Amino acid sequence: MLTELTITNFAIIDELHLRFTSGFNVLTGETGTGKSIIIDTVSLLLGERADTTLIRAGADRAQVEGIFRLDAGLHAQINLILEREGLESDTPDTLVLGREIRATGRNYCRVNGRTVNLSLLEEIGLPLVDIHGQSEHLSLLRVRAHQRFLDSFGGLDAQRQALAQEARKLQAVRQELAGLLRDEQELARRVDQLTYQAQEIEAARLQPREEEDLSAERVRLANAEQLNQLAGDAYTALFEGSEEQLPAADLLGQAVRALNQLAKIDPSLQEQEGLAESLAIQTDELARTLHDYQESVEFSPARLAQVEERLSLIYGLKRKYGHSIKEVLAFGERAQAELESITHGEERIEELREEEERLRHIVGGMAADLSQARREAGEQLAAEVETQLGDLSMEGTRFAADLAWTEDPDGVYVGEQTLACDERGIDRIEFLIAPNVGEGLKPLVKVASGGETSRLMLALKTVLSAADETPTLIFDEIDQGIGGRVGSVVGRKLWGLTQADSLQHQVLCVTHLPQIAGYADSHFHVEKGVSRQRTTTRVRVLEKTDRVEELAVMLGTPSDGTRRSAQEILEEAATVRSG
Repeated sequence: MLTELTITNFAIIDELHLRFTSGFNVLTGETGTGKSIIIDTVSLLLGERADTTLIRAGADRAQVEGIFRLDAGLHAQINLILEREGLESDTPDTLVLGREIRATGRNYCRVNGRTVNLSLLEEIGLPLVDIHGQSEHLSLLRVRAHQRFLDSFGGLDAQRQALAQEARKLQAVRQELAGLLRDEQELARRVDQLTYQAQEIEAARLQPREEEDLSAERVRLANAEQLNQLAGDAYTALFEGSEEQLPAADLLGQAVRALNQLAKIDPSLQEQEGLAESLAIQTDELARTLHDYQESVEFSPARLAQVEERLSLIYGLKRKYGHSIKEVLAFGERAQAELESITHGEERIEELREEEERLRHIVGGMAADLSQARREAGEQLAAEVETQLGDLSMEGTRFAADLAWTEDPDGVYVGEQTLACDERGIDRIEFLIAPNVGEGLKPLVKVASGGETSRLMLALKTVLSAADETPTLIFDEIDQGIGGRVGSVVGRKLWGLTQADSLQHQVLCVTHLPQIAGYADSHFHVEKGVSRQRTTTRVRVLEKTDRVEELAVMLGTPSDGTRRSAQEILEEAATVRSG
């Protein structure tokens, strides 16, 4: 809902700040005072292209800012865009849109105070307002929206959602099937590649810690002679000795015997005696261990060559398949799994084809049922719209919801036909209208503009009020070509749009008919005057007596008679609104 509108240096408007109610707002005043200019500024907020000629003479820029209050449903829809673009505000239920047009030709669009491009402003503004006369902002003139309106009117949303669920299953099956039916040569090349990779890894028969063990063995084999020499030297020093030096074992034996005698004399040395005996035993064990190690050291160039070859194989596999043996083995498992999947692809393809056929029949049946329900809803919608048009002095006007199908050999089965189908069904829905008797039905988007179209839109909005989620509806000069009697009907219907049980709308209307203005919740009088030798637009909110005087002026020359008529209009509207 549009709550506030601020306009600066726009055409003949110097500065205006308007606050709108959530109900029925009307703008009245003489022709040329700036009523439609106010509506044009709202179009700018919704993404309409701007022109520097709109800047007030003498100013370097024109600015427009609108503050919108969002209900829960619209907030959820708009917030997806705001979060995507990083445009969230501190007050989630409030949205601020702005435009600035500079005399230099630069044009700035803003959302919540941050600069955005024009297309993003249009995307955000699209669901906020319908402005009659500006087709890019009128949801009923967007053919794609007609299916949504008809489904909502006929209570068919749940039926369509059930169809969409099955249609998504069909789409998933087809995507998987297409993946399996890739180019045969490419598939053959992939099989060859996977076979080679899996066999190469399997043939290597790698063990998890093999690389570490082989690296250690290579070090030993490469240094076998040195290891043998060092082990022998250590053994000799410990157990054999030399001509010049007794072995360490004998020397420790002498020390043990001496400490044994010392401990007999001085018992305080018993601990040292035990330590010496322990060292002697350990020295003996160490010598035997070194002897065994020396005998185990193998000097084998053939084995070294085998280890080097094995390590080279492991390094080669790692370069191709992973940084470790664990990763190489995992790669081999994945290759084998994919190979098995491709090998069994023909079985899976047959399964998917059977599933596709089954779903084509299921979706086709559901789509046919939904289409029949839509045709019935379309007939009811047409009858109600034509009744509304009769109330608006458009008797004889015909309306229809056209449902078209498209043949598709790969589509879903509907009777003897195969038809194109998506998550919305098989129907391509478009609203058609024949405003004049004897004329054929034509697409709604091609109906000529003017008061006739305004009344047509009002009739549609009235019937579809529960289905139309656009919160703010603007009708610019809806009264063209109608008189006072029909004007009262129009006023009542416009006010009724704000009273819907499910989706209430805010309505803004520019009118010259007092019968329409009498139903307003807020009445704005637009006038222009001269200040400092400049023409400027001013707006006043009218209350009680001022409203009577304004309606009297709209009826003709103000007099006691026109004032009484104005009062009667207000009283009649008040009676309708209270009852």
